[in-house]
Amino acid sequence: MNMISQINAPEKPSRHVAKWMQQHAIVSFFLLAYAISWILTIPVILAEWQVLPKNYFTFHFFFTIKSFGPFAAAYIMTRLIEGPEGWSGMKKRIKMWNLGWKWYVILLLGVPVMMLLGISLLPGALASFQGFPPYFAMNYLVSFVLIFFAGGPMGEEPGWRGFALPRMQARWGALRGTLLLGLLWTFWHLPDFLTTAQKGGPGAGLYPFYAGLPIFLLEVMALAVLFTWVTNRTRGSLFAALLLHTSYNAFSVVLPLFASPSVMSTDLPFAIVTAAAAVLILAATSCRLGYRPDSTQG
Repeated sequence: MNMISQINAPEKPSRHVAKWMQQHAIVSFFLLAYAISWILTIPVILAEWQVLPKNYFTFHFFFTIKSFGPFAAAYIMTRLIEGPEGWSGMKKRIKMWNLGWKWYVILLLGVPVMMLLGISLLPGALASFQGFPPYFAMNYLVSFVLIFFAGGPMGEEPGWRGFALPRMQARWGALRGTLLLGLLWTFWHLPDFLTTAQKGGPGAGLYPFYAGLPIFLLEVMALAVLFTWVTNRTRGSLFAALLLHTSYNAFSVVLPLFASPSVMSTDLPFAIVTAAAAVLILAATSCRLGYRPDSTQG
């Protein structure tokens, strides 16, 4: 009697949800990444708009942990689909640091050079360089390490390039998969435009959305191309993606060395040089971005 009742018993709702998530892995990942990050951004926005007191906990702490939404979503989905072995594979990709010296030159030196080219597009910006202050190298190194672990890269890359990119490339190809990922990556940042992180906040009105968001979209779409190319060419190394992300973000430490207000007021020059680099890579790879469908990452 017990066996019959067990056979005829309906499946638990949680099992239906788990099955749906397994069948719609890409959609489920992005829903989780958005939900986790956007919910954790609420205290940041409330603090920015003076609904909550703006202190370390309500602003900096939540702004840091909200970046781990993609990481958490990747962990949940990988364990759900592939079990513990799948997450072990993800960790191996994070530890793939045997890239060869050329990649370290590109990621650690090439990115800052590209950003400096962007600054050179601003009239008088290079001439406003004030020189390196004492201990700048140490400050940059410490900032680089902090950004690597808590400034976005570690929270985002296991999700974007670890979980989503391989599946999106396999389904839509390198270019279309990358462009879709870039679009979703861009709008994941949307709540940031209500804060000073994207020049928003009280008094800014809708300016960050109609002026800043289009530039940010161009920049992130171009970056998505660069990230896909680097990830594919390094055999799926998440460590390479982490270095690229960190190197790009860490240039914020260099920006205050330029006295010209235009350097801090707009990201358009960086969007332009990043887009130019993306176009060159697309042309050089015939839009394949180093992707080989017959190969496996990790």
